[in-house]
Amino acid sequence: MQINLSETAAEKVRGFMAEHGADTDAGLRVAVLPGGCSGFQYGLNIEDTPEDDDEIFDLMEGIRVFIDPFSAQYLEGVEIDYVTTMMGSGFTFKNPVAAGGCGCGSSFTI
Repeated sequence: MQINLSETAAEKVRGFMAEHGADTDAGLRVAVLPGGCSGFQYGLNIEDTPEDDDEIFDLMEGIRVFIDPFSAQYLEGVEIDYVTTMMGSGFTFKNPVAAGGCGCGSSFTI
């Protein structure tokens, strides 16, 4: 499985992990959850340890990513970035398996 974090997103995640007081076992959980205006939505969370059935990726120096089996089927090839615009700032997702999305950028269809 391939998942990519831009350098900007990685810097932001490192900052959140430092604020969280994360140790070396901690990581970024990337999840797909039912909901949102298009059917599925992305979830990001800093977690202290992975779950037993998580796929674990060491993406960039100091960043581990945890993905549960349900979410993994929807995240192949996803690119996560962090952008700042006049409307605000936040994480964005470029997902090659998504068939569509909505204006919020965090909801998608398959």
